[in-house]
Amino acid sequence: MNKNLKFLLISFLIIGAILKHEMISYLYMQGKGQFEVLWKAKPIEDLLNDDSVSEELKIKILLIEEIKSFAKVELSLDSDGLYTTLYGQQGKDILWNLTACEPYALKSVEWTFPIVGCVSYKGFFDLDIAKREEQELIGKGFDTRIRPVNAWSTLGWFSDPILSNNLDRSNGGIAELFIHEITHGNIFLKDSITFNENLASFIGEQGAMLFLKKKFGPESAELKEYYQSERDAQRFINHCLKGVLELDSLYQSFPEDMETAKKDEIKKLYMTHWAARLDSISFFDKTAYHGRFDKKLPNNAFFMAFDRYDSKKEAFAQQLKFEFNDDLKAFIRFYKEQ
Repeated sequence: MNKNLKFLLISFLIIGAILKHEMISYLYMQGKGQFEVLWKAKPIEDLLNDDSVSEELKIKILLIEEIKSFAKVELSLDSDGLYTTLYGQQGKDILWNLTACEPYALKSVEWTFPIVGCVSYKGFFDLDIAKREEQELIGKGFDTRIRPVNAWSTLGWFSDPILSNNLDRSNGGIAELFIHEITHGNIFLKDSITFNENLASFIGEQGAMLFLKKKFGPESAELKEYYQSERDAQRFINHCLKGVLELDSLYQSFPEDMETAKKDEIKKLYMTHWAARLDSISFFDKTAYHGRFDKKLPNNAFFMAFDRYDSKKEAFAQQLKFEFNDDLKAFIRFYKEQ
C-alpha cells in the first residue's frame, strides 16, 4: 500500500471516529434530557386525584383524554400508552430545534440518526449547546434558526408526556397539537421528514376541526375561534410558501460569478419587500402577524420550515376530497397501510 493511500485510509478512519464520537455524545445528551423529563413527569391519575391541583388543569387533562379517545375511535390513530403523565415546565421552554440552510439556495442541512434517518433539524435540551452549534454553522456560511419545540414524539418507544405549557393553548390548539403528535406514532417513514411533518400537520388540523365539531357543536364558539385562527395561519403560511418559490427563482437567477456582497444585497432587499407585503394581508387577528419582522428579517432557514411542515398539505386536501370523499378516517387508514 503506497503512502498516499495509507494516509487517505487513516484520515477516513480518524474522521469516522470523530463523527461517531460526536453522534454518540449528541444522542447521550438527548437521551439524558428525555429521561429527565420522563422521570419527573407525574401520572395524570395522581394529578386528577390531588385536591391541590386546580380544576382548570384537571379539565385540560381530561380534554386530552377525550382527544386520545377521539383519535383512536374516529380517526384510527392508536394512542394507547401515550400522554399518561404530565411534565411541569414552570412556564419555561425545555427543548429547542436548530435548523440550517444554504445561504443562496433552499437546501437544508441534514443530519442522520438511527431509526428516523435523515432529518433537517436537530433537537437540544440545552439552549447554550444549541447556540454553540449554531455559531459553528454560521461560521460555515449557513443561514440558521433556533426555535422552541412545543412537543415531540418518540414514535412509540416511550410514553410521551404532556408538557404543561401546551395546556395554555385553546381547545382547538390542544387538539391539533396532540393529534399531530399521535399521527407521528402511527405513520412515520424513515428519511421522509417533509412527508411526515406535512401529513401530521394536515391530519392534526383536520382532526382538530372534527373533534371540536363533535364535542362543542358545528356552531360553537370553540370551533369558530379555531377556524378563524387557522384561516389567519393559512394566509401567513401561503405568504411564506410564496416566498419559498420566489426565493428559489431568485437564487437560480444568480450568475455563478456574482460576488457574495451583491448576493447579500439582493437577498436582503427581497426579504425586506417580502416582510413589508405581509402588512397588506387581511388577518382576523391584526396583532398576530403584522410587524412581525420589524426587528429581524427572516432567512432561508425560516422559509424552509414552511416547506417542511406545510408545502404538501394542499395536495393532501385534494386527495382527501376527491379520493376519499372527505372521509379522514379512510384517508388515515390508507396511509397506515402504506
